[in-house]
Amino acid sequence: MKFSYFPGCTLKNKAKDLDRYAIRSAEALGISLEEIENWQCCGGVFTTARDEIATKLSSVRILKAAKDKEQDLITVCSACHNVVKQTNNAMQNDAEFSSKVNRYMASEGGYDGSTTVYHYLEMLRDIVGFDALREKVVKPLSGKKIAAYYGCLLLRPGSVMKMDDPENPTIMEDMIRAMGAEPVIYGNRNECCGGYVVMESPELAKKKSGDVIRNAKAQGADMIITACPLCKYNLMKNGADVPVVYFTELLAEALGVKEDTNE
Repeated sequence: MKFSYFPGCTLKNKAKDLDRYAIRSAEALGISLEEIENWQCCGGVFTTARDEIATKLSSVRILKAAKDKEQDLITVCSACHNVVKQTNNAMQNDAEFSSKVNRYMASEGGYDGSTTVYHYLEMLRDIVGFDALREKVVKPLSGKKIAAYYGCLLLRPGSVMKMDDPENPTIMEDMIRAMGAEPVIYGNRNECCGGYVVMESPELAKKKSGDVIRNAKAQGADMIITACPLCKYNLMKNGADVPVVYFTELLAEALGVKEDTNE
């Protein structure tokens, strides 16, 4: 099964493991991720100003590229997924925004909001299925107590992202179980790590990240996994004394393909 794939900027430099393990794991599950050609940065943040289209055009072009190939689109970085999904929602439901974008992109054929956008985790749940994933595991992560860290962007706004319950998500915990490990449920798993205030208030960011780490450890976690490069960086920078890894690295390990990704 083939999907268009948007890795985003960070996965090509600071978060190469998130990208590399995602691709190899998908192959092991019978999924082919075809990287969008000539993609540009998604914009990094979805601006709420309705009359601002310039920062969203690259996301529209990503969506259009998938549509032109008649493929659904998969993202893996939480921030990229948030921007692309919210942009697609705006193209579907904001007539004024859509009209402005399509007037600007008239020479490119325009875009109608029809691409289906999946986060990689949704692909595992909704396309592959966690039962099928469990059957593909060759190196169960038995004995590991893993805390899933969702952060802000993966689940919110809930009315747009529609991935899971933003207050009580289960998608990453279900993946952890399918890989043979024990998920750790803790209160701060969908709280902000402070990533977007770190420049203005480093101490606040340190406190928020520290709260996540302490809460996960208090519930018995010996590892934290995340889908967000900024979250991973912030947790590690602000004192994580347990490993913080991308969920795709654990997936690759469980599927027996982690060693194949070493450079």
